[in-house]
Amino acid sequence: MRKFDTCFFERYARITLETILGEEFGALVNEDRPDLQMPDKSLGIEVTRAMEPHKDVAQEMLKEMAGLPVKDEDREEVNQIISSGYGYGLQEGRYVGHLEYEYWALAQPLRRIIESKVSKVGSGFYGTFDQYGLYIFCKDNLSEEEVILTMEYTSDLQRHLDIRYSTMYLSLIDKLYVCDLTQVDRLHHPTKCTSYDISRKMCKEFFIKSLD
Repeated sequence: MRKFDTCFFERYARITLETILGEEFGALVNEDRPDLQMPDKSLGIEVTRAMEPHKDVAQEMLKEMAGLPVKDEDREEVNQIISSGYGYGLQEGRYVGHLEYEYWALAQPLRRIIESKVSKVGSGFYGTFDQYGLYIFCKDNLSEEEVILTMEYTSDLQRHLDIRYSTMYLSLIDKLYVCDLTQVDRLHHPTKCTSYDISRKMCKEFFIKSLD
């Protein structure tokens, strides 16, 4: 059995960025502090996860699937979740594989994890890079209004820091929000965020590639 680690999610983040934003992101390598780095130090991306406290991950464990009817077309994906221990991206994110359970069980609420990561980047914890990115896997779906509020909150937190994130990536099962934190209006609110749809076919491709 594969020991739990976070590399699955870091690979998933890199593959998502490369597929959606361009092949240059394929040069990112998995390191530490931050998790994904360009070899030339032009970009460092910290990968983390957020989940609101009302979510109970245990309720979404695979054992809960035992009594659930599974459509024939979903059977292959269910078997992949069972055999790999990971489920992110499959079955609309309804289930958590047993190896990734710890990943979500330790997740903090979105605002708190952003506070922590902004504090770390501002302190120089992630070393020296030309630009910094923050990639957050969100267990809960976010509305467009919530995305905007998250952008504004992050921008306000790091407003007076010398070292800050230039881009925040909010990763949902079926969507990726790319938030530019460098362009702000006169109230210092970020003004540019682009969303990209992620099809079920893409999710499955990302999942399979992330297992390697």
